[in-house]
Amino acid sequence: MSTPSKDYLSGVVIAPHVSEKAARLATEGNQYVFKVRRDATKPDIRAAVEFLFEVKVDTVRVVNQPGKTKRFGRSSGRRQDWKKAYVKLRDGEKVPDFLEGA
Repeated sequence: MSTPSKDYLSGVVIAPHVSEKAARLATEGNQYVFKVRRDATKPDIRAAVEFLFEVKVDTVRVVNQPGKTKRFGRSSGRRQDWKKAYVKLRDGEKVPDFLEGA
């Protein structure tokens, strides 16, 4: 298995996922939630978080979120499916402060 390139790793994590549950997990369990590429694997996500934030990852859990059905007047549409990753850091590790509020 080859190591992914730094260009690829910088694009795996799209954004932190902001919700009440994500904030609770960050404060209580040293666990952070990210929106990631739909084709990303657990090893890719682990390597990307370790590369971007310079921390050590303990575990990665992944959830495939189905897109919501929305109505626009008389027509209906559907949002894209997306992937969410729950990343737990090792004891003593911490992400940068700008993600603490996320």
